[in-house]
Amino acid sequence: MDPSSTDARMDNHRRIRDTSGQDQVMATPYRPARRRRIAIAATSAAVVLALGGWVASGWLSGDRSFDASRLRIASVTRGDLVRDLSAEGRVIAANSPTLYAIAAGTVALQIVAGDKVAKGQPLAVIDSPELRSRLVQEESTLASLEAEASRAVLDAQIARANAQRALDQASVDRTAAMRDLERYQRAYEGGAVPQNDLARAQDLMKKADIGLSAARKDFSLQSSGAGLDARNKQLQAQRQRAVVEEARRQVDALTLRAPFDGQVGQVQLPQGTQVTTNGPVLSVVDLSRFEVEIKVPESFARDLGIGMPAQISANNARYAGEIAAVSPEVVNGEVTARVRFAKGRQPPGLRQNQRLSVRIVMDTRRNVLMVERGPFLEQDGGNLAWVVDGSSATRRPIRTGASSLSSVEIVSGLKVGDRIVVSGTDQFGTAERVRISGN
Repeated sequence: MDPSSTDARMDNHRRIRDTSGQDQVMATPYRPARRRRIAIAATSAAVVLALGGWVASGWLSGDRSFDASRLRIASVTRGDLVRDLSAEGRVIAANSPTLYAIAAGTVALQIVAGDKVAKGQPLAVIDSPELRSRLVQEESTLASLEAEASRAVLDAQIARANAQRALDQASVDRTAAMRDLERYQRAYEGGAVPQNDLARAQDLMKKADIGLSAARKDFSLQSSGAGLDARNKQLQAQRQRAVVEEARRQVDALTLRAPFDGQVGQVQLPQGTQVTTNGPVLSVVDLSRFEVEIKVPESFARDLGIGMPAQISANNARYAGEIAAVSPEVVNGEVTARVRFAKGRQPPGLRQNQRLSVRIVMDTRRNVLMVERGPFLEQDGGNLAWVVDGSSATRRPIRTGASSLSSVEIVSGLKVGDRIVVSGTDQFGTAERVRISGN
């Protein structure tokens, strides 16, 4: 094959597949839709940039962001802060003593639980042979001592009479001796008797004086001694009389009587049961005196005082009352208090364990700054508050004062119109500034 012809065919083949020679440069047509897409893209980019800037500024304005629906925000206002306490209580008997057995014995009940009783009515009798026998023995001892005391008084009278007789005899003897001495003195002076007879008469006079003096002392001693012995016997009888009275009182106490008009409460023992000394037998409820027992939060217990006025709501009416007692014991964060009705103001038809509402007004502070009470008060001890400004909240030191169940007094750090977060601040941690979304 001719090489030249082959090269010619290859050149022709290249010219046929290469169309570059046929291409022509044409002008770009006008397309308005493309320009609109470019404008929309530019606008979207600007919105995204603005939104990004807004989000960035939000993140820069607070450490963290929180949803407003998870928080409770309240405004600071000015008004009267009433420190009151409202609680539900139950009616209890103010006077409901339990009667105890004074001695061991068998119980004979004369009533049943729920019976209405009058003051002094016998409720139960305790049979105690030991106590009754002791009373008989003590009464016998008393009779014996009283007889001895009477005998001692009689002996004292006899001793005084004997001493008085001796004294009178000594006085008579002295009078006779004095007359003899005077007679012998005149006879001696007249020379009728010797000097020895005069001296004997003088000796008899001295003897009579000594006898009279001794009789006087003996009378005094006998009187004193007899009086002391009689007094001692009388004191012994008096002491025994007191013992008998106590034994008689104990025997009388074997009959349990109603201390007031009321109703029999719980009977501790069945009929004919043996009871021990000082064992409970039954209780009596005074239906004329009721009180209301309430549970008070521990934070308010220190503000309560005996005699503090209260209002008790019963039967769609309000009755005046006062605090009668406050328990010193704290149970489950609460303190038990008792409220009694004012004298003569107790409503009729009260029943034990009936539910009543009680309101206690502890204090009223006029024209003070206050805000709704919330967990923030306990969380920071009332020293910090999160003040809301637009979409952010900043922590600010404050000072709180008195508080009620619904409000707390603001002493310093806030002003009227300020809005603070009263619930949910436990989520903020230690941040100084937070963002609130959806506010």
